[in-house]
Amino acid sequence: MRRRAFLGASATALAAPSLALAARADTLRFIPQSDVTTLDPHVSTTYVTRNHALLIFDTLYGFGADYKTTPQMAAGHVTDNDGKRWTITLRDGLKFHDGEKVLARDCVASIKRWWQRDAIGTALRDYTEDLSAPDDKTIVFRLKKPFPLLDVVLGKSSTPVAAMMPERLARTEISKPLNEMVGSGPYRWKADERVVGARAVYERNPDYVPNPNGKPGWIAGPKVAHFERVEWVVIPDESTAASALQTGEVDWWEWASADLIPVLKKNSKLAVEIKEPTGMIGHLRLNHLHPPFDNPAVRRVVQAAVKQEDYVQAIVGDNTAMGRGGVGLFTPGSALASTVDMDVYNGPRDPARIRQMLKESGYSGEKVVLIGATDVPFRKAMAEVTFGMLRDAGFNAELQTLDWGAMTQRRENKGPIDKGGWNIAPANTGGIDLINPAGHVYRTNGEKAWFGWPTSEKIEGLRGAWIDAVDVPAQKKIADEMQREWFQYVPMVQTGQWMQPTAYRNDLTDVLPGFAVFWNVRRAG
Repeated sequence: MRRRAFLGASATALAAPSLALAARADTLRFIPQSDVTTLDPHVSTTYVTRNHALLIFDTLYGFGADYKTTPQMAAGHVTDNDGKRWTITLRDGLKFHDGEKVLARDCVASIKRWWQRDAIGTALRDYTEDLSAPDDKTIVFRLKKPFPLLDVVLGKSSTPVAAMMPERLARTEISKPLNEMVGSGPYRWKADERVVGARAVYERNPDYVPNPNGKPGWIAGPKVAHFERVEWVVIPDESTAASALQTGEVDWWEWASADLIPVLKKNSKLAVEIKEPTGMIGHLRLNHLHPPFDNPAVRRVVQAAVKQEDYVQAIVGDNTAMGRGGVGLFTPGSALASTVDMDVYNGPRDPARIRQMLKESGYSGEKVVLIGATDVPFRKAMAEVTFGMLRDAGFNAELQTLDWGAMTQRRENKGPIDKGGWNIAPANTGGIDLINPAGHVYRTNGEKAWFGWPTSEKIEGLRGAWIDAVDVPAQKKIADEMQREWFQYVPMVQTGQWMQPTAYRNDLTDVLPGFAVFWNVRRAG
């Protein structure tokens, strides 16, 4: 499928009504990928919730641009008992936005809430014999067996992050999303200025004490808030967003549309950059709870029908350097990226063979509901390509479109399609979240997994074996076996990798690598 034709070659063509935003030098105005519809950092798998949460909440450790994890709220830790006991000490100066000191018991309660939903957090929970706070500054993990990645897991940047919050909030049932946002991070939530669907506002936390150690990058190192306010301005229309950026009504557009990159690059007052070196990786979530994708033979038909290059071209157009096919279970270029059984995606697509596979799979012609988002260009493109692919393969497919916020809520529905459920949903993941089985967000632990809810004891067993592996060759062998099993069981289907540009006014400096974070960035002059 070809990318839709680019309309308009000049900034004049992008003219749009003024957004009437206050021009304040101490305010950073930002266009997020979408509105933040779920505020709770522990329950949502969306990146927009993660980015919102990291303004308000801090984490015990932080993943850095060097792919290493360093203490953040923690001053450090020691391990003993052959790695089965971790003692973490909190650093001084930590205070919640309500004025209360951060205590170890707050962190214990936060971890216990977070690990109920997180992909790798559930594995840490299963390894843990006891988690306690013997005093106000000390957190103690007693493990059933060594878990050498404990700090990595607590400091990961993938969703949901292990956000620390007051014990009174952390004791809220995970099934009841939080609405009160009280953290200890560099910014405070301005609930009184929230306009659903239009605006979210954060103000600098004057009591925040940045970690003095480490190099800033991703969520590691010192987090220095230079702006008094951060305003998220929701602008679903991409032409309006581009116009607002060019006229200076906003400072930063998180995910600039590929169609508009040529115009933005011509503006001398803008910087257009790739900040996430591992890019975005697309995938199709298949609902394993209901027909037809409760049948692995039918799931393998979708896998055989997907041509990753079609998805990439629909997103990046003719700029082929911005994307690629040939994407397996792990991020291309990462240490565990595997060639095992990659003919699944790299081989030719034979329409007649695919239709024969579908006929032999047991599929009986039932309706397949595909849900797709309309308010983010690449998500819309993924839905359109998927719909065409399903129809070409012989599925009785129906495309139901809605905005991204509504889609993220609907995809949590585990019911059948006549009860508001769904069968297939396009999604995307940052490549950084798919570099190894520990942080890999694709879990196969049934109804505890992310939406789609695949169940594979073999894949989960291989994940555990990888965590326990003692050397790199053993880990690589296990990763290869995981990919082989993945392509047979098909928890979901990969659709390629692309680089996602961000665009901002060039009077902003120190915009950090990775996804959008709002500390350390400042306005020149």
